[in-house]
Amino acid sequence: MSSLRVACVGAGYFSRFHYDAWARLNEVDVVGAMDASLEAATLTGCTPFNDLAHMLETTSPQLLDIITPPTTHLEFVRQAVQAKVEIIICQKPFCTSLGEAQQATTLCQDAGIPLIIHENFRFQPWYRCMHQAILDGTLGDVHQMTFRLRTGDGQGPDAYLDRQPYFQSMPKLLIHETGVHWIDTFRYLMGEPIAVYADLRKMNPVIAGEDAAYVVFDFGNGKRAVFDGNRHLDHAALNHRMTLGECLLEGTRASLQLSGDGQVSLRTFGSMDSTVLLPAQDWPGFAGDCVYALQKHVVDALLSGHDFENRAEDYLSVLRVESAIYTSAQTHQRVNIPPHQTV
Repeated sequence: MSSLRVACVGAGYFSRFHYDAWARLNEVDVVGAMDASLEAATLTGCTPFNDLAHMLETTSPQLLDIITPPTTHLEFVRQAVQAKVEIIICQKPFCTSLGEAQQATTLCQDAGIPLIIHENFRFQPWYRCMHQAILDGTLGDVHQMTFRLRTGDGQGPDAYLDRQPYFQSMPKLLIHETGVHWIDTFRYLMGEPIAVYADLRKMNPVIAGEDAAYVVFDFGNGKRAVFDGNRHLDHAALNHRMTLGECLLEGTRASLQLSGDGQVSLRTFGSMDSTVLLPAQDWPGFAGDCVYALQKHVVDALLSGHDFENRAEDYLSVLRVESAIYTSAQTHQRVNIPPHQTV
C-alpha cells in the first residue's frame, strides 16, 4: 500500500506534536510543511514552504493538517477544497466564530471532503478508559462529572509568555481556548448538554480574557457536569500538562477518579477501597499521546472506510455550547441549548 501523502500548514509551538505523531505513523509520508516563516517550516525537518497554494500545487497532498490560529482556518480550508485534497484536519479553536465554522463546514460538505477537527482530549487514554467503563455498565447510572482545571501557569505579568504568548491578548481565553476541550469531553462521556450556567472571571489583570470559571452543564435525566477552571492554581502532578487537572466521574454503582499523573481509579459504591483501572505511565507525545491517537484514528478510518470522530458537522455543537456559556456569563442566567443540528 502506498503511503498517505500528508502536508501540514503551521510550525508553531503545538505543531511539534503533530509532526512527531505523523512521523510515527508508518502509513504516512509528510510531503511538506508550510509556515509564514520559512525558517520555522524548515525546522520541522520537512520540505519547507511559506505559501500554502504553492505547497498544495507542488506536493499534491491527500490530507492537509491545519495547525494554525483560528483567523487562518476558513481561508486555508477554502484553498484546500480548491486544491481537491481528500481530507482536511483543522486545529481547535475551530475558526473565529460559529458563522465562519459553518462556512468552512459547508465548503467541505459541498465538495464531499471530510473535515475533521483536531479536538484530541477525547482521545486521551483516561477518557477512553472512562468511556469503556460507562459502556460496560460498571458505573451504573452516571449522575455527575466534575473536572477541576488547575494548570498553574496563569500568575504574574509573564503568564504564558514562555510557551503561547498570544494567550495574553485573546479576548476570550479560558473557555474558547481551553474549556472547549471539556465541552467535547463531556459530550463524549455524558451526551449532548441541554443547558449551561456559567460564571467567568479574570484574575490576572495583564491578560485580556477570562482565566477562571465555573460552568454547570445540564444533560437532562438528572445528569450534570461541572467545569471548575482556574489557571492560577495547580494540582498534584509532576507534569501539570499531562491531565491539566483532576476529574471525578460518579455513578450509582461506582465512581472513577482521574489523578494528575493520568491514573484512573475505581471505587465501588459503599467501599473505602479503590482499584486501578488505568495505571500512570510515561506516555510519549502530548497528554497521554492523544495527538498521535487522533491522527492514527483519522488514518485508520480513511484507509478502512470507517466513520470519523470529530467531523466538523458534529463539532459545531461544541461551538454552540461555547457561545451559550459566554451568553450565560454575560446575562447571569441559565441558557438553553437548541437540539443538536447539522449543517
